[in-house]
Amino acid sequence: MKSHLQACLAMLVLPVVSAAWAQESKPGSEAPPAAPGQPPQMQQAAEWLAKSFQGQATPEAAEMLIAIAKGSQLGPGEGWFHPGQTRYGWKWLAERHGADLFKTIPKDKFKGPEGAFALLDRTGDGELGRDDFDWSDRSPLTQQAQTFARIFYRLNQDGDGRLTREEWLKFFDEAAGGKDSLTLSGLRRALSAVPPPKANPAPETPLTPDILVRGLFRGEIGSMHEGPSLEQAAPDFTLRTLDGKETVRLSDRTGKQPVVLVFGNFTCGPFRNAYALVDELAEKYKDHVTFLGVYVREAHPIDGWRMSSNDDVEIAIAQPKTFEERLGVANTCHAKLKMGIPLVVDELDDRVGHAYSGMPSRLYIIDQSGKIAFKSGRGPFGFKAGELEQSLLMLLMDK
Repeated sequence: MKSHLQACLAMLVLPVVSAAWAQESKPGSEAPPAAPGQPPQMQQAAEWLAKSFQGQATPEAAEMLIAIAKGSQLGPGEGWFHPGQTRYGWKWLAERHGADLFKTIPKDKFKGPEGAFALLDRTGDGELGRDDFDWSDRSPLTQQAQTFARIFYRLNQDGDGRLTREEWLKFFDEAAGGKDSLTLSGLRRALSAVPPPKANPAPETPLTPDILVRGLFRGEIGSMHEGPSLEQAAPDFTLRTLDGKETVRLSDRTGKQPVVLVFGNFTCGPFRNAYALVDELAEKYKDHVTFLGVYVREAHPIDGWRMSSNDDVEIAIAQPKTFEERLGVANTCHAKLKMGIPLVVDELDDRVGHAYSGMPSRLYIIDQSGKIAFKSGRGPFGFKAGELEQSLLMLLMDK
């Protein structure tokens, strides 16, 4: 079914999108903006594909292709970037407490550990309600987190997701300009300042529809497979460890306690910046949960959609053409990010990345019966360690 869909998309829509882009672009000229002003052929392709699934569930791959044809720049909520799925949301907790879905659970009525209440209470108002479990992009808490994330990325200059004392002080010294203090306006100027251009910078790949379509079919912006849904059995797999000699079989690690699967790759900047939070969770729940990382296809290789943010931190990697090359990059990623969880490496055919739709990054919780209890949204936007922990806490409470 999925392979047939992919073939149809490739034969019918890809030529239309590529031809339309070629018609609008001339050799040696800059690529026109993707939106507004999409070529009419691309709009027609989007309308035709959307109409083809009218009244039916639209496959995620078709959703993404429609979005690209409409001029998507891959923003949150566009195409296949849907919210995560969880067994343990606000509805589950409210029913467990006999509470109204539109009311709240005060701290003295909470049926669980005190520490769990503090972690679930994201608003910090002393009550649990719908807002605490809203991880959508429209949530004020999510928007606030995105603001802090931008500041963090600005300060974390080596892009490893761990802000050091040296990085913090370096930023302060540069922002203060030799003074002992920093005003609000000075901080704002420093955070909004554009870094000076580097000498002979590597060209960033323009975000054009043909780049995105190729990335879609190559699996670099995400797998065209959708992965297991909530309550489905987790696909089993056996993959090699970082030394390339030993193997890990997923089914050997399930049953005794929940398993968290962490999918990611080195050239995905958001994954690098967010991964350290996963390590914190792995340490916090090490006695109750098994964490396992799965290294997947590169999201932004230099021979694909190249990102200047990678060049800024001296990450320039071509898409591996052999398993040994992928193994080498995985070892570099493990070392640079100081990964504390065990990491296995997907085969070059991306069999596990496709089975779980884990590219470019994603999080899963597998319960003791081997079923999916939590499935994050697709990375980069859906890779939220806090959302993972929330479901993990309630799963442990459910035990």
